[in-house]
Amino acid sequence: MKKLRLIILNIVLRLVLAFVVLSLLIVLPFRWFNPPITMVMADRWLGSSAGFELKQHWLSWAAMPKQAALAVVTSEDQLFPLHSGFDFKAIMSVVTSAGKGQPLRGASTISQQVARNMYLWTGRSWIRKGLEVWFTLLIELTWGKQRILEVYLNVAEWGPGVFGLEAASLYHFGRSAKRLSPMQLALLASSLPSPLKYHPARPAQHLIERAHWNLDQQEHLGGVSWLQPLGSS
Repeated sequence: MKKLRLIILNIVLRLVLAFVVLSLLIVLPFRWFNPPITMVMADRWLGSSAGFELKQHWLSWAAMPKQAALAVVTSEDQLFPLHSGFDFKAIMSVVTSAGKGQPLRGASTISQQVARNMYLWTGRSWIRKGLEVWFTLLIELTWGKQRILEVYLNVAEWGPGVFGLEAASLYHFGRSAKRLSPMQLALLASSLPSPLKYHPARPAQHLIERAHWNLDQQEHLGGVSWLQPLGSS
């Protein structure tokens, strides 16, 4: 019996080691190389009808309008420059709600969204959440904040088959992101909770109000200079 336990333990340890090594192999290279596709992109493509086209135009951090980066962080994760990948207060709120029998709801930071978009399937479950935590830790430890935000701004979904800020700018407004006004960037950022529902170029009143709130918050945070610490990460 003792020998059997040792064999089982050995197998488990080998599987864990293999998982860790595989995880590093699919995470670490993207600190330097841009991902050609993400799991969300693959899911959308596989579930699409004939003629579906993925739209993406990668913008490096140097070419990224910092006003756009600020608008997105303001909308999605104002603690992004400060946290280690997780908003624990929001997570505890979700766990408490789930314990009361309520459905799982979002409490994701930008880092978690990158991990989910890059490596995991769509849908919600505790297994998926566990893997999301693991991949979030890896990208936080190996990529740094600036790279995480750069990847997010280039892989976030902004419409049917539309991924990344530049593709979203061209799709919704017909011009490059660097030519958008602060209000247009705020509209794009404010549509991220439901990118397939909102239309930034034809915004409903609710989206307009969210965009104005976004602009006010940007000013409250101190403008694009608030993002400067990311460059040292």
